[in-house]
Amino acid sequence: MDDEFYRIKRLPPYVIAEVNAMRHAARQAGRDIIDLGMGNPDLPPPSHVIDKLCEVAGKPGAHGYSQSKGIPGLRRAQANYYGRRFGVDLDPESEVVVTMGSKEGLASLATAITAPGDVVLAPNPSYPIHTFGFIIAGATIRSVPTTPNEDYWRALDRAMAFTVPRPSIIVVNYPSNPTAETVDLAFYERLVAWAKENKLWVISDLAYSELYYDGNPTVSILQVPGAKDIAVEFTSLSKTFSMAGWRIGFAVGNQRLIAAMARVKSYLDYGAFTPIQAAACAALNGPQDIVEKNRQLYAKRRDVLVESFGRAGWDIPPPKASMFAWAPLPPSLKEMGSLEFSKQLLTHADVAVAPGVGYGEEGEGFVRIAMVENEQRLRQAARNIRRYLQSMGVNSSAA
Repeated sequence: MDDEFYRIKRLPPYVIAEVNAMRHAARQAGRDIIDLGMGNPDLPPPSHVIDKLCEVAGKPGAHGYSQSKGIPGLRRAQANYYGRRFGVDLDPESEVVVTMGSKEGLASLATAITAPGDVVLAPNPSYPIHTFGFIIAGATIRSVPTTPNEDYWRALDRAMAFTVPRPSIIVVNYPSNPTAETVDLAFYERLVAWAKENKLWVISDLAYSELYYDGNPTVSILQVPGAKDIAVEFTSLSKTFSMAGWRIGFAVGNQRLIAAMARVKSYLDYGAFTPIQAAACAALNGPQDIVEKNRQLYAKRRDVLVESFGRAGWDIPPPKASMFAWAPLPPSLKEMGSLEFSKQLLTHADVAVAPGVGYGEEGEGFVRIAMVENEQRLRQAARNIRRYLQSMGVNSSAA
């Protein structure tokens, strides 16, 4: 009997878990760790959303099985959101599925449409589910760059010319997790045309659709005419409404992909708890001022992070979107590597960040910093990091 199961053998050790274990041990020992590692919002959902959850949960009939593809009202609410926000028409019956967060949705879709040996083009660095969801389903990954420049398009063409079998799926994620890079509608227009020419399905992850800054709203691939012929897009309420633990997301777009995904989900789950789905309706249909409020709050945190860390001696490019900063290691410490640098920050500065190598080999040399602590805590983190950097011979720029 083999010592290890086939799919488990295809999953490498999760290096971010190493830092998480150190963080947990430090907290157990009583240390005050400033956790900028996990993208776990520290803000509460809107009060009317919590009220709706409690109201529906108080009904005796609300505690049975729900619907795997999502209750009709929530699918309609998501279709209406796409109409308001992107000008995209969606049929809530055939083009919308409710998922238990983007991760579950991506994994279910990968299970539905991937055959063993299929080749998937996925960005590197990227959020792990973009690759390992398909690896678990039996696919082979060919990495392409995350940065959407001309090198990206050359890499796509090389992949189609030299990969056997030819890739059948491409995954894109903008705003990117972890790099926070963004694209415009012209990028998606080019991608849709390229995918149609090369006969690929496109999987777009738009989880950070509402966390954009400097007056530059994100765009959806489905805004491109004809995109629904080949594309499905995932969104989530986790960051927009600070509902990460509620596990509510959506897949929308191509009817064939949506039907395949819904069929697989019907074998795997009965959908999210009905009161949570009803509360999600309240989030999408109710007052939207919380969305702008959260956006402004994260923008302010971004500015504080960039300014205070810069003064501490660590220059970080300001992200255009998402709740993350993609930070290159200080040049004099680059040889340390992202995992060791993350451990050093935790041990000597009481600050947790995510090592870039955990998002793919091209993430080496960077760490991901989540803006999930308030401004005071971010400044405290900067002071701690300044002391650590000075101990390593890195000078701060100001007192």
